[in-house]
Amino acid sequence: MTTDLSGDAAEIPDAQPIRLVLTIEQAARRLGIGRTLMYSLVMSGEVESVMIGRLRRIPVECLAEYVTKLRNTQQTDKAA
Repeated sequence: MTTDLSGDAAEIPDAQPIRLVLTIEQAARRLGIGRTLMYSLVMSGEVESVMIGRLRRIPVECLAEYVTKLRNTQQTDKAA
């Protein structure tokens, strides 16, 4: 938010809300992978997901955890 000269808070019209959870498709786009692979990762438990009602969603921090886990695994493999 910005403050105008009168001191009132003004909304930024083009600002996107920060999402806490993503759909499978949004998470796949964020990782740069296909939807089918993303479904595979979620269903195998490699990427954590939550159910909100009947909807499956991926918490944003779970994507970061998955990438960190991949990096650590690959660094361990290189060291061996």
